Amino acid sequence: APDTDPPFDWAMLRATDAQRNAPNPLWWDHMARITMPTLLIGGGPTSPIPQDQVALSASAVPGARLVTVGGRHLVHEARPEEFLAPFLDAPSEVTSRTQS
Repeated sequence: APDTDPPFDWAMLRATDAQRNAPNPLWWDHMARITMPTLLIGGGPTSPIPQDQVALSASAVPGARLVTVGGRHLVHEARPEEFLAPFLDAPSEVTSRTQS
């Protein structure tokens, strides 16, 4: 971590990286219980997030959609219109959060 005040939360970054790199095995089992419309957005081949992990996550959620927006990890900053398009084009009905 840098010696100056970071522009973002380094502790959060370390925590989310640790969870992404060694997720609780139950997460994968429980992803199949998600019934809400789910959209995953990948940053493409230049993203520091392995895109095969993004695709694997999408395949674990029934009916999930995976959209790739080239723009590395911060696609919402680099390409805001392309980032928002899948949300704006998605169905708006939500009926359930999880199955029992």
